[in-house]
Amino acid sequence: MAKYVLALDQGTTSSRAILFDKKGNICYKAQHEFDQIYPKAGWVEHNPMEILYSQFQSITEVISNISSASDIAGIGITNQRETTILWDKETGKPVYNAIVWQCRRTADMCEKIKLDKDLCDYIKQHTGLIVDAYFSATKIRWILDNVPEARKLADEGKLLFGTVETWLIWNLSGGKVHVTDYSNASRTMLFDVDKLCWDEYLCDKLGVPMSLLPTPVPSSQVYGEVAQGIIGLEAIAGVPISGAIGDQPAALFGQGCFNAGQAKNTYGTGCFLLMNTGDKRVESRNNLVTGVAWGIGDKVEYAIEGSAFNAGSVIKWLRDDLNMIDTPARCDELAESVDDANGIYLVPAFTGLGAPYWDMYARGCIVGLTRGVNRKHFARAVLESIAYQMTDLLEAMREDSGIELTELRVDGGASVSNIMMQIQADMIGTLVNRPKVVETTALGAAYLAGLAVGFWASREEIESIREVDKVFVPKMPRAKRDELYKGWKRAVERAKDWEEH
Repeated sequence: MAKYVLALDQGTTSSRAILFDKKGNICYKAQHEFDQIYPKAGWVEHNPMEILYSQFQSITEVISNISSASDIAGIGITNQRETTILWDKETGKPVYNAIVWQCRRTADMCEKIKLDKDLCDYIKQHTGLIVDAYFSATKIRWILDNVPEARKLADEGKLLFGTVETWLIWNLSGGKVHVTDYSNASRTMLFDVDKLCWDEYLCDKLGVPMSLLPTPVPSSQVYGEVAQGIIGLEAIAGVPISGAIGDQPAALFGQGCFNAGQAKNTYGTGCFLLMNTGDKRVESRNNLVTGVAWGIGDKVEYAIEGSAFNAGSVIKWLRDDLNMIDTPARCDELAESVDDANGIYLVPAFTGLGAPYWDMYARGCIVGLTRGVNRKHFARAVLESIAYQMTDLLEAMREDSGIELTELRVDGGASVSNIMMQIQADMIGTLVNRPKVVETTALGAAYLAGLAVGFWASREEIESIREVDKVFVPKMPRAKRDELYKGWKRAVERAKDWEEH
């Protein structure tokens, strides 16, 4: 009888492996970071082999705690979305570094696409996305146009594309399985989210050969099994690979947001708000995007989503680059020691602004500085900047969906900050609900993998597992909240279209 499901959580800065038991408890976990590569301003890359090795290293560590492969019912994978890898299917070697979701190198390419209004409308109608360098399509095109031999290999049918879950599944299966789940396919700007297939017209218009593309599949399904002979993974050879989903919809599933109108926000490297809209796709009027949240069997459910590019990364910047703090907890301590940010606002548009602004050229700024500002206020402004960005997203989502939330479920590394969660509750005027297990991204992947192999019988069983750690209740008067938020909106205007000022 299997005891665990193994979740692989391949993120922007690290790869993790976690063994979950039947109650959704973390039994063992391991994590390894990998290098961030910044070739030019606004460019972000990862070495795909480092991604792979860091993930395999994490797996090797956690499976040292099992007695046999039969202890693991299945493997679920969740991943940083949009990050683009192209590799030679004969050698298995990438032809270029992974172009990361944060990378803005194709901004100019996107601006040219935007000149064709009919094409932009087609993209919005069929993919649920807006044209932006964030998504995978223009990243693929950049590699094909700029890497020697890449286009030739593609024309010869020797090149494969994948987002990170595709890359991991292909390698875990020994090169036998080339698939992507619907949620990841939805973030490429090439996928028809209603017909659940690649859009031939878009592939042609954007210069992406369809021979590169993986087979789209549901998020909960046995795709294959771990191949024999992978060094360090011999103990799990033959274990089913039975779940795959992008990191944000994984967190939505892991939070038990199974009903239309339920929403969660993840505070990771970026800030990601998703609302389940059921079997109906909501058309956004506020520059939010829509796509498949997950597919189970022959049924799919959709989500509306908004993202801010920089959230937890702002705290990391405060620690690693400005040396103002030595730990994230120190940021909380400093922020809690003052009542407010003393009039300053930080807009962390390090790689542009995401939803609802979608300004690729915006850059970070600090406004309102006076001589009375110290690092305590700066720490407070950092936490407030994350909460303000999420408030922008929720306001837009309320308008699009017509739903007034009574509760927001939260997760991600930065959600452990009590002071930031209280600021968030105050700014949105809504209960903020944090679960005991905040690793909901990995948990969502585990649940989907477990459902595919019968480790969990149903969503109802999964829903009964969720335990609450703390609920944050809004305390700030509405007038004060509105005043602060108005100041944030003014600060954002200073950051927008920076190159034009």
